[in-house]
Amino acid sequence: MRLGAAVLLVSASLLTLAPSGPPPLPERMADTGGGTQLITAQASRTSSTTGTLTWWDRRDGRWVKAGSSAARFGAKGLVEGGSRRQGTNTTPTGLHDLPYAFGIKAAPGGTKAPYRRVHQNSWWCQDNDSRSYNRWTEPRPADCRAAESEHLISYGTQYAYALVIGFNYERPVPGRGAGIFLHVNGRGATAGCVSVPRDAMRRILDWADPARRPHIAIGTESGPTSIVRY
Repeated sequence: MRLGAAVLLVSASLLTLAPSGPPPLPERMADTGGGTQLITAQASRTSSTTGTLTWWDRRDGRWVKAGSSAARFGAKGLVEGGSRRQGTNTTPTGLHDLPYAFGIKAAPGGTKAPYRRVHQNSWWCQDNDSRSYNRWTEPRPADCRAAESEHLISYGTQYAYALVIGFNYERPVPGRGAGIFLHVNGRGATAGCVSVPRDAMRRILDWADPARRPHIAIGTESGPTSIVRY
């Protein structure tokens, strides 16, 4: 074999063996919800109020990035979902489903998720003593105090478009937290939700398909709340 040919063969072998970088984030996670769509919302640490939100498709047995955006978290950062307390301005970490979408604006074209329009009498009950705790109510029931609830139409920017995050939703535990959404950015950090720019929120609604069982995983880059633990 000529020397030049041998060098080329060795070089090709080295390229074949060269690492291609870490696998996509969902591939490193303990659980992705069992569907073929996933949103990851990752912050650098629990004290962070900003991070990255990415939405993924599972195709041919692999997770492929479908889109990405800057994200905002709670004004007091993030906290393990199981130990979160209401009113702490923290975003709960963990893996959650996405029950339905809602908005003050009409659903963007292509939206497949169930979508509820916000009306003047639409409220999200956050009253720990109410039977409607952590639920959309329309109108607000007598046992749900207005001071302990969100009048959804009052948040014209944030709730133009939103997805309900299923934190503490299936079997609500009073005091753990209510009204955790993925919504449009306001002026700064959130009260515990995850927010993205308006255009990104519209693209997510166009992408999300309930038939593909999308979930959202919220966490940090490392530590006890690392996103790969969920």
